[in-house]
Amino acid sequence: VAAGSTVELPCGTQGDPLPWVQWHKERGDLPWGRHEVDREHTLRLYAVSPADAGTYICTAQSQLGIVAATAVLRV
Repeated sequence: VAAGSTVELPCGTQGDPLPWVQWHKERGDLPWGRHEVDREHTLRLYAVSPADAGTYICTAQSQLGIVAATAVLRV
């Protein structure tokens, strides 16, 4: 993606009850003050910079177990 743009990383989950979902960056923190996660568990990164490049991991957990998905962001 181009520097300065907004990126959306979806994380589709389902279950009954709905799993608990968390996003994190593999090496580092989510950009402070420039990210949000909506009700559908989509991670939005605003005004991305080269420092935001890397692997982002969505982890869903319920009483049945844990599953994770990754997305690689290149700026």
